[in-house]
Amino acid sequence: MRWFGRDKPREPWDEEIVWPIGDIEAADLIRRICRSASEAAAIVARPSDGKERRSQTRLRKSETERYERAAKCAMEIALKVKDDLMRDAAIREIVELCLKANDLKTAQILLRAIQSEAIREDVLNANPVLRS
Repeated sequence: MRWFGRDKPREPWDEEIVWPIGDIEAADLIRRICRSASEAAAIVARPSDGKERRSQTRLRKSETERYERAAKCAMEIALKVKDDLMRDAAIREIVELCLKANDLKTAQILLRAIQSEAIREDVLNANPVLRS
């Protein structure tokens, strides 16, 4: 419970998904998840100077958990998308989220899952750090 009786707002990745959903709805849900988690990813990516206060350490930990839950949920949904281009576009959103969190290992693994050469090249051109 929070101040003044307000509960924590529900995150898009915490909502129950009633399967089956279409590819367009799944791609839209992945997009919403990635956009909601982008702030958490930015906090995760900030360098730690080792002199963080306890509140900053707790915030970093909670935002890391939030980012990881969001990325995991988005990846699980992307696995169920049947249309190749829709899946590739959804994976691109997840790659961008991973890059925002400075999670290069996951981003490179997901980049290999993109089957469309055009989308893969577009991601690589926008993010040269993935060329390795």
